[in-house]
Amino acid sequence: MTLYAGFWLRFVAWLIDRILIGVISAIILSPILAAIGIVSGGSMFPFSDFGEQDFNWATLLATLTAMIGISLFVRMAVLLLYHALMESSKYQASLGKLALGLVVTDVQGNKLDFSKALVRNLCKLISNLTFTIGYIMAGFTDKKQALHDVIAGTLVVRKQSNQ
Repeated sequence: MTLYAGFWLRFVAWLIDRILIGVISAIILSPILAAIGIVSGGSMFPFSDFGEQDFNWATLLATLTAMIGISLFVRMAVLLLYHALMESSKYQASLGKLALGLVVTDVQGNKLDFSKALVRNLCKLISNLTFTIGYIMAGFTDKKQALHDVIAGTLVVRKQSNQ
């Protein structure tokens, strides 16, 4: 008998993964953002001929925009690759799901290949665009599927002892 993972189990797994992704992203982003800040710092405070300091707001805005854009891009790439690689691995789950004894399968119960796992995780963008209603669906559908699971044809189930 297949035991589907409901909303709250998946939510706790999500929290565990977000903490992990936050740490990984910070490790990756810290040197990048520091370098941007150091490079742009000199142009934000140009000195005039008389030694007066003029603050350059345009440079500050451009620097902050670049830092935010890079941060978002790196975080999204780390999230996407982390989940797709873990869900298509022999573990069939992210570390958060593994901690709770959950695995991700296709609707026939088979292990996902990388492309299927990638599609599943790209479809999470659609679940996000629904103001997270796509995630909340997991609490109300028969097979406890979130919107991205329905679209990608995947399930999150409790790991069976014989797997």
